[in-house]
Amino acid sequence: MSMPPIKKIVLWLIVIFLLYAILTSPSEAADIVDSAWDVVRNGVRNIFDFFDALLNRN
Repeated sequence: MSMPPIKKIVLWLIVIFLLYAILTSPSEAADIVDSAWDVVRNGVRNIFDFFDALLNRN
């Protein structure tokens, strides 16, 4: 099953934009990735804390 042409075009535009952003300002791109990683890490930690609190309330 292949993707419709519009999805391929949008995907390629996103990839090209990301490559352009990384190549033109690598330090800012690294800061953005670092910030995104912090958001994901904190989200996962909060989920674990939530379930840990649920399981410890016996």
